[in-house]
Amino acid sequence: MYDVIVIGCGPAGMTSAIYAARANKKVLILEKDSIGGQIASSPLVENYPGYTKISGSELTNNMFEQVSNLGIDIELEEAKKIEDGKIKKIITDNNVYEGKTVIIATGSKYKLLGLKNEAELIGKGIHFCVACDGAFFKDKVVAVVGGGNSAVINAISLSDICKKVYVIQNLDKLTAEQVLIDRLKDKNNVEVILNCEVLEYIGLSEVYGIKIKTGDVVKEIKLDGVFLSIGLVPQSDIVKDLLKVNKYGYIESNNCVTDVAGVFVAGDCRDKMIRQLTVATADGTTAAIMAINYLNS
Repeated sequence: MYDVIVIGCGPAGMTSAIYAARANKKVLILEKDSIGGQIASSPLVENYPGYTKISGSELTNNMFEQVSNLGIDIELEEAKKIEDGKIKKIITDNNVYEGKTVIIATGSKYKLLGLKNEAELIGKGIHFCVACDGAFFKDKVVAVVGGGNSAVINAISLSDICKKVYVIQNLDKLTAEQVLIDRLKDKNNVEVILNCEVLEYIGLSEVYGIKIKTGDVVKEIKLDGVFLSIGLVPQSDIVKDLLKVNKYGYIESNNCVTDVAGVFVAGDCRDKMIRQLTVATADGTTAAIMAINYLNS
């Protein structure tokens, strides 16, 4: 029997576990993929307080070391179902874990194009977060795939540091707010290509170009990086029949407290405005303290 079961071992989940363990609670973390979450794949993190420069993997390894030193149990199993009750049951393929509280920290995943070698090239030319990785492309050529607000904002930010920015949109117009589109038009080093489909990433160990199709014309563009801005997918399927989620699948909460007693949420799977590493750890802190207060009440 655990006091707190954390589902997800990214920064939000690990922070939750650290706070709960330091409050003398028995804690289990369940992780279906790999330790560290999305940030672990970033080659360099420069916006996390306390570190001028650190790789995402090194940063999350440091977090994991702290988790391990606190004696927190960790199981690399996928939580398939949560059964509610005074005692929560987390069901995996091989086990049933019981806990008094649950913190959902499953995160979200960036949408991908579904092209060959895409997963292998993430962090090696394929990126998502301009605030995290944009600086690596100073005076270089990049493409932003997407046409909504996020894509246009990313293109505007990249235009200030990059030599050239392509915006690749599969529709006949950009769908961002007009004020953003107008701002983008003022950028002399940005080229918008509409009705365009990305067919292929060029490069095996790193991206050095893309093959695109516009109408019946297929051509290659040489570049140094691609930023995908086609949306996020919250990993909330496990709770969609248990918790209240918004129309996009993000879990709704009030200060990380869900609508089900004893169930809390932290990180990128939570409905909120800003998704950054520091916000994820702040969520983890809040969710843990709320869970501790619930247990002590």
